[in-house]
Amino acid sequence: MQFSVYTPPQAKQGKVPVLWYLSGLTCTEENFTVKAGAQRYAAEHGIILVVPDTSPRGAEIDGEDDDYDFGSGAGFYVDALVEPWSKHYRMYSYIIRELPEIVFERFSADQARQGITGHSMGGHGALTIGLKHPDTFRSISAFSPICAPMACPWGQKALMGYLGDDRDNWKYYDACELVSSGHKSGEILIDQGQADDFLEVQLMPQRLQRACEDAGQPLTLRLHEGYDHSYYFISSFIGEHLSFHAERLQS
Repeated sequence: MQFSVYTPPQAKQGKVPVLWYLSGLTCTEENFTVKAGAQRYAAEHGIILVVPDTSPRGAEIDGEDDDYDFGSGAGFYVDALVEPWSKHYRMYSYIIRELPEIVFERFSADQARQGITGHSMGGHGALTIGLKHPDTFRSISAFSPICAPMACPWGQKALMGYLGDDRDNWKYYDACELVSSGHKSGEILIDQGQADDFLEVQLMPQRLQRACEDAGQPLTLRLHEGYDHSYYFISSFIGEHLSFHAERLQS
């Protein structure tokens, strides 16, 4: 597996905040790095950007390259429980433990000032990981996240395939279920395009909005007319997300 790190000029003077970006289906560590235009905002705010890959690579599991939405490029940020996926497909532990050990050893990243964000499948990862670890991640945002994976085709396929048919295990990786069961963080920022082809069937931000309202979890959900699911959408608002995280990570 590979990952991308951008270090701002301020990192030469000492430790700076770090923002984790989790990418969506079919992506690698390169998509966000090349397409989002985030580096100039990270330089402005003095934030390290860490961009992991979206799944293990070369695990040689039968069928891992058959579908775009399961296997390679589609790790869904879960720790798989079902063989043969359980040996290699442990993206949750990779993001929480394995990769941070490398980042905080080799880069001037402040472990006490971390934020997390992501897009689509990666937005799902940012929400669930951030909600489960509020003491680690002081800020959470997402672009077009899969908000209710237990209720959408992408999520059901992934959760069944990686975790098995016990739906109680699925709840640990569903943002709506986590909020409803009492997991809380500071304010969450979500941007969603209203011309997104996946909005109604796969993403379902209104479900998360209702869960947050019921639980008293602060959420800002911004709907944008005319924007779709692409990186043009992300690049249009990535500066505002960097500012959102900077406000919460600089102190």
